[in-house]
Amino acid sequence: MAEINEMKKPYAVARYIRMSPSKVNRVLKLIRNQSYADAKAILEFTPNAASRPILKVLMSAGANAENNMNLSKNDLYVCKAVADCGPTLKRTMPRAKGSADRILKKTCHITVVLDTVKGE
Repeated sequence: MAEINEMKKPYAVARYIRMSPSKVNRVLKLIRNQSYADAKAILEFTPNAASRPILKVLMSAGANAENNMNLSKNDLYVCKAVADCGPTLKRTMPRAKGSADRILKKTCHITVVLDTVKGE
């Protein structure tokens, strides 16, 4: 997080999202290095379940850029998009003969960093 603050780029983070980081990273790969408008359009028409929380984070990062840094959304592109592992929820499921299986419910933290267009 310290490196994001030093760069002074608009960003947004969604924490404790109840999805596997590998499934979220599959969708994030689609929007990396895309313009803000293109990334938003891609996420709106992607059928994956992960696209909805990613879209919320992207729109939050765009609003942060507009309100806090006085940047235009037309000049932004997705500089960095990462899904890090969050805490794993450990549950048990009863099995035969009094035993139990462990179920691991994974969570992730989604970070989207925007930047002004490369040419500027």
